Amino acid sequence: MSAPERLPASGVTAVTSTSIEELLAQGELTVRGRIREASNAVLLCTATLDGAAVECVYKPVKGERPLWDFPDGTLAQRERAAYLVSEATGWGLVPATVLRDGPYGEGMVQHWITSDEEEPEQSLLALVEGEDAGEGWRPVAFAEVGEGRTALLVHADDERLRRLAVLDAVINNGDRKGGHLLPAPGGRLYGIDHGVTFHAEDKLRTLLWGWAGEPLTDEAREVLGRLAGQLAEGGPLATRLAELITPAELDALRDRVAVLLRTGVHPQPSGQWPAIPWPPV
Repeated sequence: MSAPERLPASGVTAVTSTSIEELLAQGELTVRGRIREASNAVLLCTATLDGAAVECVYKPVKGERPLWDFPDGTLAQRERAAYLVSEATGWGLVPATVLRDGPYGEGMVQHWITSDEEEPEQSLLALVEGEDAGEGWRPVAFAEVGEGRTALLVHADDERLRRLAVLDAVINNGDRKGGHLLPAPGGRLYGIDHGVTFHAEDKLRTLLWGWAGEPLTDEAREVLGRLAGQLAEGGPLATRLAELITPAELDALRDRVAVLLRTGVHPQPSGQWPAIPWPPV
């Protein structure tokens, strides 16, 4: 199959009364291409239902590569779980994501987000010379750029990224790379690729360390308080997540939220796990 940058518009009509999540879950999936750069099988599709259609990605469980530290065949469930937690925050940081059967068996199907051409990735991440991140930027770490030179990796001091940093801390995201940040038209920002999340052990690896050790915003504390209630035994979010992650992982999720509320600060690298994913983009 070919690997187009985005799906062709032919045959795709606007979603009207049909919600995107319903369309993804019940629509007929037509495979249009494959993203070959992905480490797991990722297929570009169109989901069609009742005359409405939406572009999406389909990651069949059969196409998941085994990982040494995650149970086999669980990445799709973790992607769905990350979406549910994102929705519970009210921030809407993860595109609509469902679990369903598809042309190659059960898998994750997620709404395809078209990036905003007026807000490229360089507006969120950059490499700068010297030790000063500059106004509007947050320092992350020094990186080798060749010929014995180093540059400072920085990310934007952006409210949307800060919310995503909180979400990543909650779901224990082990792979927040620059390429997983999708600015969308209208000022929205999405994060994608949440297969390595919700581990019971600390696995947080991210490029968004710019607020490490700093106080959480009032908004974040309020959101975490609501999450704690929904994650309580028998709570609505806990009930849905129990079908997707293990009891130990659900307990660890509750603990991470409790720690964030108790300390009131963004987490810092533990030193027991690489803090930044590789490759970082």
